Amino acid sequence: MIGFGLSEKPAREQAHSLDGHIANLTGLVQQLDLPRLTVVCHDWGAPTCLGFAMSNPGRVRALTVMSTWAWPTPPAEFHTRLFPWRMMHAPLIGPYLLGRHNVLARRGVYLSVVGRDKFRHEAQPVYEAVLPDAETRLLTWVWPRWIPLDDTARAEARFTWLEAKLANSKLPALIIWGREDEVFDAATFAERFKRLMPHAEGPHMVTGRHFLQEDSGPEIAALVADFLDRLDEQGAS
Repeated sequence: MIGFGLSEKPAREQAHSLDGHIANLTGLVQQLDLPRLTVVCHDWGAPTCLGFAMSNPGRVRALTVMSTWAWPTPPAEFHTRLFPWRMMHAPLIGPYLLGRHNVLARRGVYLSVVGRDKFRHEAQPVYEAVLPDAETRLLTWVWPRWIPLDDTARAEARFTWLEAKLANSKLPALIIWGREDEVFDAATFAERFKRLMPHAEGPHMVTGRHFLQEDSGPEIAALVADFLDRLDEQGAS
């Protein structure tokens, strides 16, 4: 996604909006003319990828959702706390902590995995390397401000639309969740996805806090692959 990983890092706050990221993804898929996509959506990937999928269901084969949300306020109790969430994204403190000191990649992701020693040595240097200076870290404190915390939020209408579309979607779906996720706890969020999409398979529980792919990547990949194999078998029968 633009602004993430090794992609270009726009230095404008306006470049990091939910609708903007949905539009970027939609444009990419249309430009490459990609059919029958399986979208695997984690964290902000869900509002982005599901926003694309609900607008382009003919291009989508299946959905996988992991440790995320797709409805209006509140996203999670974690996001309503003064510390650390609201403090980190305040106008002056956010740029200082997340911009100058890279708190998200250096500390936030580290605290969001179970196998921290392995993560520190094998993966954390990569997270830090792609955000080398304050300018490239703009998205880490601007993007989360689009999480709607009340009914006046910028993304309120988009999340209201997204929840309604998912409730009527018949796309095959798989739910995978981290047992130890403290940001989007399974009892609240995985079960709400199950109520929203009762036909979905799961939730399958794996070892993992919020960045569950760092703890259980191979297991998650196997769950997705098995799910798609079953879809193929059903389509052939």
